[in-house]
Amino acid sequence: MLLALLLQAAVPAAPVLPAGPGQPPATFVVEPVGMAIAGFDADGDGRTSRAEMEAGLRRSFAAIDAGNGGSIGYIAFADWAERWLGDRNALPSPFEVDADGDNRITLPELQAAFARIFARLDVDRDGSLSRKELLTIRAMAGRQMGPRGKR
Repeated sequence: MLLALLLQAAVPAAPVLPAGPGQPPATFVVEPVGMAIAGFDADGDGRTSRAEMEAGLRRSFAAIDAGNGGSIGYIAFADWAERWLGDRNALPSPFEVDADGDNRITLPELQAAFARIFARLDVDRDGSLSRKELLTIRAMAGRQMGPRGKR
């Protein structure tokens, strides 16, 4: 024990660096759903086709629907959202996915919700989503830099 204490004392402490101005606010962000869609890019070409998205949704849904019941409740959907969207409360919410309002989400309901999102994001209408289409520009980020009242 004495040897461990002596060795610990012999190791120099890491230098403490002064706090800098911090990282500037992001000017580009990705919606959680866009992050999931990008992750469904199976062939690694930087574009996600509708077929890749649907295959990714099938895989992700099956991972949560472990009992193969064909539907998941809202708590299981929150588990799905945390795993694939990054947060239990990320959009789309279970309320907008559950089209028939039965408090259960099926794969076809999830695919329909993602099809609507895909159509919104596919700006050039070529049937696939590029990383550029998945980015959102935050116009106010530059104005928020620095102390209040200064630009």
